[in-house]
Amino acid sequence: MLSFGDEIGGMTLVVAESQTAGRGQQENKWESEAGSNLTFSLLCHPTFVKASRQFVLSQCMALAIWKSLRKIAENVSIKWPNDIYIGDRKVSGTLIECDLSGKEIENCIIGVGVNVNQTQFLSDAPNPVSLKQITGTDYDRDSLLDSIIAEFLILYEQIKNDGYETIRNEYMQHLYRREGMHKYADVRGDFMAEIADIEPTGHLVLRFENGNTCRYEFKEVKFIIE
Repeated sequence: MLSFGDEIGGMTLVVAESQTAGRGQQENKWESEAGSNLTFSLLCHPTFVKASRQFVLSQCMALAIWKSLRKIAENVSIKWPNDIYIGDRKVSGTLIECDLSGKEIENCIIGVGVNVNQTQFLSDAPNPVSLKQITGTDYDRDSLLDSIIAEFLILYEQIKNDGYETIRNEYMQHLYRREGMHKYADVRGDFMAEIADIEPTGHLVLRFENGNTCRYEFKEVKFIIE
């Protein structure tokens, strides 16, 4: 695996062979068996991105992982905001933390975990899956990492060239539950809704059966997966 401090396009890439305290969104934990999966962090400096549009970085990494995994497995999608699913099971998660300078981003750390060759999950995470569990094949993690980073750099350049709308459209096209009514839950209970929009700020807009819409921040709404 790549070592600490590898420089790629003005960014710093750190890859962990073993991760004992993986962290997901908010208080979530990320389980990763030593030597089996891909866990890395990428430090970039997207000073050309306004703070109000930082969600585009999340979209770029989600798309980079999606583009790489679709070469391996079928039925790969992006679950809002940036998880990667195969069918109804989670194969990858991303955590992004940005340092702001006024209205712009100074530094951004993108932490990624991809379940690659692990065959047993012991945590209470509800629906993890690995590439090996799906296909029965062992995968070279270095090659997968190279693919993800290459795809991300292409998308990162698109941001520099004001390609926000192109990235947004592609993200929406590959979104989990992008069509039809599905079950969700918020503080009021369970309900049926469809995805109406993902705003540039990253907010999810759901449309209810009666035609009304509601705007959610992450963790304000739950996908109910049977």
